[in-house]
Amino acid sequence: MKPQSSLILESTWHALSPLWQGGAEVIQQGLPHNQLAPAWQILLLGDGSPTRHLTLLTREKIEVDVIDMSLIGMDNDKAPPLIEAVPSPRLRRQVWLRTASGQRLAYATSWWDGSQVDDYLQNRALPIWDNLSHLHSELYRDIQGVYFGHSEPLEEAFQEKGPFWGRHYLFWHSGQPLTLIYEVFSPYLRKYLGKSH
Repeated sequence: MKPQSSLILESTWHALSPLWQGGAEVIQQGLPHNQLAPAWQILLLGDGSPTRHLTLLTREKIEVDVIDMSLIGMDNDKAPPLIEAVPSPRLRRQVWLRTASGQRLAYATSWWDGSQVDDYLQNRALPIWDNLSHLHSELYRDIQGVYFGHSEPLEEAFQEKGPFWGRHYLFWHSGQPLTLIYEVFSPYLRKYLGKSH
């Protein structure tokens, strides 16, 4: 058993190795439909709650499996550069979003101000949106990056071949950055959305 420490960096997160990526300008304009189908664009580039979208698509309750809650301190954790907007010491949270029947639909990593995370994630077993909506928080989802790429760990976890579509964004609350989130969606969603391209 590893010794306990106040700073735990033993776990890593699953970033995509991008074949293609775009920034805020691409997100604002949208992508050509032969690159990313319209239904997938609504999911990836829209500013709505992915948990709510997945519930509507599958008609099942979306549940969260928390796989990591690690203090990372001042470390940038190989996260998108926007991590600098999140006050430190930081905490990294990794989850699977899955249907109640067990189908994994998305993977998400989020980075939080470690001193305030308990204020916002009062029930860590719930999706972020469920926690924040219970607080009646005003939020703005500021999507800043979109990715198309590979990840062997995600292929294994989703039991789907890549490449995968992902994105990262900042959640803003009361004019301040609350959390940075990196999400990757399973190709299983083509069952509901059709082919991604």
